[in-house]
Amino acid sequence: MSPSVDLMRKFKDRDAQNQLNAYRDRVKKIRERNLSTWSDAELQAESRQLQRQAKSGMPLSELLIDAYALVCEAAKRILGLKPYDVQIIAAIALHKRYLIEQDTGEGKTLSAVMPAFLNALTGEGVHILTFNDYLADRDAKWMGPIYQFLGLTVGSVQAGASFAAKKEAYAQDITYVTAKEAGFDYLRDTLALAESDMVQRPFHYVVVDEADSLLLDEARVPLVITGERDASDEIGIRFAEVARQLKAGEDYEFDEFGRNVYLNEIGAAKAESLLDCGSLYDLQHTETLTSLNCALHVEVLLKKDVDYIVRDGKIELIEEHTGRIAENRYLPDGLQAALFAKEGLKPAARGKILGTITFQHFISLYPKICGMTATAHVSATDFEEIYHLQVVRIPPNRPNIRIDHPHRIYTHKETKLQALVQEISSIHTAGRPILIGTSSVEESDQLAKALQTSNVSCHVLNAKNDAEEAAIVAKAGEVGAVTVSTNMAGRGVDIRLGGGDPVQAKKVAELGGLYVVGTCVHESVRIDDQLRGRSGRQGDPGTSVFFISLEDELLVRFGLGQKAARISKQDQELTEPILRDKITHVQRVIMGQNFDIQLELNAYSDMVEDQRRILYQERLRVLKDTQTMSPAEQRIRLFFIDQFWAEHLAYTAYLRESIHLDGLVSRNPIDEFFKQITGAYQQIPDQISKASAEMFTKIEGSDDPAIWEKFGLRSPMSTRTYMITDQYI
Repeated sequence: MSPSVDLMRKFKDRDAQNQLNAYRDRVKKIRERNLSTWSDAELQAESRQLQRQAKSGMPLSELLIDAYALVCEAAKRILGLKPYDVQIIAAIALHKRYLIEQDTGEGKTLSAVMPAFLNALTGEGVHILTFNDYLADRDAKWMGPIYQFLGLTVGSVQAGASFAAKKEAYAQDITYVTAKEAGFDYLRDTLALAESDMVQRPFHYVVVDEADSLLLDEARVPLVITGERDASDEIGIRFAEVARQLKAGEDYEFDEFGRNVYLNEIGAAKAESLLDCGSLYDLQHTETLTSLNCALHVEVLLKKDVDYIVRDGKIELIEEHTGRIAENRYLPDGLQAALFAKEGLKPAARGKILGTITFQHFISLYPKICGMTATAHVSATDFEEIYHLQVVRIPPNRPNIRIDHPHRIYTHKETKLQALVQEISSIHTAGRPILIGTSSVEESDQLAKALQTSNVSCHVLNAKNDAEEAAIVAKAGEVGAVTVSTNMAGRGVDIRLGGGDPVQAKKVAELGGLYVVGTCVHESVRIDDQLRGRSGRQGDPGTSVFFISLEDELLVRFGLGQKAARISKQDQELTEPILRDKITHVQRVIMGQNFDIQLELNAYSDMVEDQRRILYQERLRVLKDTQTMSPAEQRIRLFFIDQFWAEHLAYTAYLRESIHLDGLVSRNPIDEFFKQITGAYQQIPDQISKASAEMFTKIEGSDDPAIWEKFGLRSPMSTRTYMITDQYI
């Protein structure tokens, strides 16, 4: 760490400590508001008074002490939960729009209730974004009685719910919903032809749970809504065949990190011969070159059963952060088509993209944003750079006494697996519960089979069913429990020693608490910390350790695998300190790379999002303009706004898949992209006006919906939503 960075961190740590001291003073004042002698009716009358004050314009910061004191008393009276001082500190920081880092088991769910209640007093609504549907439903039902006792309403949104159910849930004072579903509902609302067709109301205040996952890991994932499925274009099998005939080092090269692949001069000439075309770099062959590059990318960089699987004639992507199937997730259009061609599959029919937004841009639509997670500090710079969110570390209620052992490093995967099984078997003999975090579904199954051979029975969780797995994870702290899990399974669920049974908890504590084992380190230190944090909750004893082999994919990518190839297999772990230093260095380098990639992807998506917001404001103006526009004028203009925006999205998608080719002719791809989409966007207003005028003349200004239908002025009969794995640049 450089001296300047170290000094900056010291200043920020000092500022954070000063903030916490100020928050402790407020906690003291909240505690002094002893409401235990008040009747239920008096508490509820106080809540109504706070609502009147908030709606009259009184600053919420002036109501915080009274509001938080009310929530603390209601939580104790209704649910038997008395918030710790640190939970109230976290709640104050959330209202101040910080991203709080609060250890697993410290009660983030209850901390969020206080700022949610305070900000809902205005009547403008609060969203609490969760990681999955199970958590949205669980937390709404669990915390709901507190809000309801204090006179506020609460609801949860589930994927697949009816229009009416969603509209009702979003109309509540506090709404629990996944970030994904909230984003999809927003996209659906952007296509509404009447205000009554929208389920959401204007955004106000949001609390993002599991913020590191949603704001960083998923941030660049675009949410997409499409119209009816059209007949698919023929996919060029020829390009897949050509890509297979090209050879690494001879016909194409990789970038320095092995993330992208490029034709060299020899490869281009070979491809031109195989395709029987002229120069690939002539302007008329841009689409051909783009298709070939997509085919080369999926042939070389996407590995079957690692990056995707083929099942029932379909391609299913594997989520990079979890090692599990990424439901409803696709590659950008050209890459997805190329992947079907690679596997010789009939492509799925595609629909016209009507709207798209990244998680990052969706979250930024909220005027007031805060978040909470157990792992944020290591990525504090990312949060500040991208979201202008500062991280505040909330101290634990009880000191963390978990023992984190140094990594155990082995030469080869086989020896690592042997050591893993031996360690787990040994710990299991005493009855100590063990949680093993693996990087993929494949690895979890392999380890489970090896454990069964050694007579160690275990639960295997592959994140297929959130509710069922949450129940299993909650029992992972019971005596004798051995749980093998992919990284994200059961996230958001507390693991209590003894599964919550006091007698078992005492025995497990005497055995040393939950023993957490990682089977590899991840690209981000945050992911490792998430696994470690499963153990040692609320001052409980616990242990964590990671087993690593020099053949692990992450280390092979950075050259450490060459060391494994040079030395013979060893049963004993490698103890050279320099190896641990190198592994730490590799993780830092990759985190830096991923941050740079995100910034570059943002540079592309920011431009399109700025254009979308400008056009959407015009769309909202038209949607609400029933004093000066006739129904026909309204319908026509909305129709053409949507049509020309969809065409613009198709054009930008094509540019994104081909624009990096401009780098080959010494032009900056981002500058060229900006230039081209700006020129295209500037034409849209005139196109909308001209087409609207022509259509108005055709229908002779009729307000008859039957006439509109006759001339094609109709919204899509059906839409579907999905996400794009947008990590290729």
